[in-house]
This record gives sequence, structure tokens and C-alpha cells, in this order.
Amino acid sequence: MRYMKWIGLAAAALLVYACFSPWVIIESKNIVVSGVDAAGTNFGKPGYLHLFLAFIFLVFHFIPRLWAKRANLPVVAVNLGWAIRNFFVIAACRAGECPEKQLGLYLAGAASVLMLLAALFPDIEISNNKQKLQG
Repeated sequence: MRYMKWIGLAAAALLVYACFSPWVIIESKNIVVSGVDAAGTNFGKPGYLHLFLAFIFLVFHFIPRLWAKRANLPVVAVNLGWAIRNFFVIAACRAGECPEKQLGLYLAGAASVLMLLAALFPDIEISNNKQKLQG
């Protein structure tokens, strides 16, 4: 599992790329919605939370302490939950019109799953220092 640091870094970079890629296309309004640009809709900018959580993930991921690895688990869980929410809310059919899903929406979900796996299996070294019992 020596490669989990690099898999986590690649997943965070993929998530950043996915946030700037198109997520859905709404044909009737001629709107292309991405994670950071959802002009003409009421979606807000859902990619900014992904970017913030990816930054926090990278900080905790590269700190070689056990508390950082434990603190990273809720961060990636929220990130995955946000990706699932975005998939169902942004790509949902409204008023009889279904937006066309694009690659960026799928990449955001896949990157979130990879970040979760990288946080679940961190590269940590366990020392076998056994203390002698005195007595």
C-alpha cells in the first residue's frame, strides 16, 4: 500500500479537474453547468465545496500522524456525500426536461470514491516498541 499517497494526490487532482469540467447540459436554455459555473440556474457553485474539501484532504493526507488520518475520514465522507448529492440534484429531471449528463459529473464521483479509499488505507508505519513490564 505504498502508493496510497499518490493515489490520493491523483484523486484530488482529478476532483479539481472535474469541478471545472462540464457536469450537465440543459438543452432548452442553452446552459452548460459545471461545478464552479452554474450561471442561469439555482444550483449555486457546488464545486467550491469539493475544492475546499480536497484541500483539507490533501493537508491531512500528507501529515504523518494518526490524528490526521482519523480526521481525514469525516472529510472524505462529507466529500463523497456531496458528490452523491450533486449527482442526484443537478442531473435530476425538472418540468419534463432531463439535462444531459457530462463526464465531469461522473469524474467528480469517481474521484470522491478514490479519495475515500486513499483515506481508508493510509500509508502509516506501526512501530513494534514493546515496553517491559516492571514488577
